[in-house]
Amino acid sequence: MSVCLCFLSARAVDLKQCRVVVDHDDAALVKKIAHVFAEDVERVTGVKPAVGNQVGSGPVVVIATVSCLSSLGVADKVNAGEIAGDWERYKIVTKGNLLIVVGSDARGAAYGALHVSEAIGVSPWYWFADVPVVKKTALNYKENYTSKTPSVKYRGIFINDEDWGLKTWSARNFEKELNDIGPKTYDKVCELLLRLKGNMLAPAMHSCTGAFYSHPESQVKAAEWGIMITTSHCEPMLVNNAAISEWDTAKDGEWNYVTNREKIWNKFDCRIKETAQYDNIYTTGMRGLHDEAMKGSLDNQVRARTLEQVITDQRQILENYKGKAADIPQIFVPYKEALDIYDAGLRVPDDITIIWPDDNYGYMKRVTNEAERQRKGGTGVYYHLSYLGAPHDYLWLATTSPMLMYEELKKSYDSGADRYWLLNVGDIKPMEIEMQQFFDMAWDFSAFSYENVNSYQPRWLARVYGKKYLKDFQWILNHYYRLAWQRKPEYMGYEHEWDSEENNQLHDSDFSFNPTPDANGVVKPSAQQRLDDYKAIADRVDAIYNSLPADLKPAFFEMLAYSVKGAHQMNVKFLMAQKNHETGSQEAARMAVAAHDSIHALTQQYNTQLNGKWNQMMSEVPPGFCAKYPLMPRLVNAPTTEFALPKSQDRVEFANKVDLSKVKAQAPFRLLEGIGTDWVAIQLGEPLDEVQNPSSLSSQHVNVAFDADVQGDSITLCISAVPFWPVNYDRSNRFGVSVDGGEPVVCENKFKEYGFSWKQQVLGNRKDFVVTLPIDKKRKSHQLSFIIGDPGQMVQKVTYK
Repeated sequence: MSVCLCFLSARAVDLKQCRVVVDHDDAALVKKIAHVFAEDVERVTGVKPAVGNQVGSGPVVVIATVSCLSSLGVADKVNAGEIAGDWERYKIVTKGNLLIVVGSDARGAAYGALHVSEAIGVSPWYWFADVPVVKKTALNYKENYTSKTPSVKYRGIFINDEDWGLKTWSARNFEKELNDIGPKTYDKVCELLLRLKGNMLAPAMHSCTGAFYSHPESQVKAAEWGIMITTSHCEPMLVNNAAISEWDTAKDGEWNYVTNREKIWNKFDCRIKETAQYDNIYTTGMRGLHDEAMKGSLDNQVRARTLEQVITDQRQILENYKGKAADIPQIFVPYKEALDIYDAGLRVPDDITIIWPDDNYGYMKRVTNEAERQRKGGTGVYYHLSYLGAPHDYLWLATTSPMLMYEELKKSYDSGADRYWLLNVGDIKPMEIEMQQFFDMAWDFSAFSYENVNSYQPRWLARVYGKKYLKDFQWILNHYYRLAWQRKPEYMGYEHEWDSEENNQLHDSDFSFNPTPDANGVVKPSAQQRLDDYKAIADRVDAIYNSLPADLKPAFFEMLAYSVKGAHQMNVKFLMAQKNHETGSQEAARMAVAAHDSIHALTQQYNTQLNGKWNQMMSEVPPGFCAKYPLMPRLVNAPTTEFALPKSQDRVEFANKVDLSKVKAQAPFRLLEGIGTDWVAIQLGEPLDEVQNPSSLSSQHVNVAFDADVQGDSITLCISAVPFWPVNYDRSNRFGVSVDGGEPVVCENKFKEYGFSWKQQVLGNRKDFVVTLPIDKKRKSHQLSFIIGDPGQMVQKVTYK
């Protein structure tokens, strides 16, 4: 967004005294936004402008689409030709007593008006995160600005795994009369999305929630806000087969297109018929019920032929009610087994948009290749900030590194995925600042870079809570995300869900209260240092909270304090329980219990502030379907090894560390701050660069100097890499390492999704390679070289013995 010029001036428009004008023949959304804008002015000034259809004299704000400027008599006041016919653009022009907001289309006009709303002090989060509106006795506004075409055409969220948050809040608090998530909730959600410059919503779809279309007014509310309905990978043609009201196996039979085509076809047909009047985005193909794999043959080529028939039938239904299929927004999401089917030769019609998913843990599984870039329908992204599934849920707090999200979305965007971005946000709260970053990137990706993305969230928070806190926010978030990168709060019980009996139990961590090398030179990271780091950021958050004016405290608690303090207490709970197990300390046991109680107290504060506005949003620490981390670990009276982490889950790290921050990186290498175990990493080339030699390493390398007093003729290194997926099926994850110019060793990360190695990688955000290389023990200073194999790999930590 541009910096708006809001000041007292004879040339500025007096918004406190203005009228708002909209053409009576303009789009319904534009007419609605005229009233919304008037309400926003009232929020700031206490005076609500009248809304009418005649410009007349005096200060006036005109909100219109290009086609309606003439009927309002202001076409000569603004050069709208440069945005006419474009997608969702707007132009703001000040001419004397006229402030004209013109959109290339209805959403463009709405975005323009809400741009002004935000500039005068109405945050997109004024309701959903309680950011207060600063009152002004005078409000004069002047701006001349033209927006660019959005970087991503379709931008939205998926409300998912809502069982323990949004559903409980809606059903028990906000929509008690409905006892469900319904139109009242979606009215607020869609307003938020439009203010964030989003344009689509994938509604909540778990079986605990009434299907979106079981409350028809919900679709009406979405349409009123100009928000298109899209659906997840497992809801073809807007049909939610997880809801018994939409698919009852006892009555409807098996969700299998080969054996039950007529029944499934009828479900598709009825849903498109009843929603044909709305602009929606249609998921094509099909999977199993809810998140199950596709039923029928296990042969992917057979499955591909079945899906081709499904898609053909679906497109015919769309043409029956909506017109030419090629003109209707449709997506195909190769999620989980569907990606294998796609790779087996599935023929997806050229105008359907292919949506690449991440692996549910923030790592993109695929980006668009050269052939796919030629598709008329283009490609897009489905990305997670929250997930319920193996190897472990993370449904409670938002802890995805801003740099990781940017890096993964950048390589997707750069490869052509600019048609559709969908973000899985769980319950929306407490993911406000992460959502804000996502939508700002989707709106103008060029505003972000490797150099500024890690400071984006602190800068945004400083605009809300005060510039004097900028350095504090940067410091807090750096440590908050770094500590979660090492291990998310939800993973501190070291359980694997849906796994073996041994791995499915709560265990002590791989952090140590006695971090000294063992007989093999392996050392565990310090548990006490982790606790000290968490306490430091929690204390800093408390200090800021206590210094804020009363009206800012609720929003600060919702956006940041609850998450930081909750993460701190979850770590205290498990690490003090571990200390109790290792030593029998009853003081450690009391501290673990106190931390467990503190989490409940924080949740109670969340639910009771603002007279209980958000009561039941944090109904509990989300247990998912089988997670044990919300529970209190069992405590003991004497030392025990009963809870010791299985050896298979131990990490390898040595006592001596190479300082990667000292590397002098030049293109194509990059030193990144804001990602990695120690919050710094070396990127080995651009991810989309061509592989120079598929059978060996390239000649491109970066050197890191280090001092080592080595007694023998070799050195053993533990090299920790960020666990990316290959960017495409014909690539791998390879890089080389050598010492003092010696023969390099190739490190290649091969894994199978849902295999044990992959599970360990996503839980710890690391893949460790242990290599032994010859070294000249007579030298004290050495040179470590990293060599590009498959471009884009990242080295985040190097230790040695």
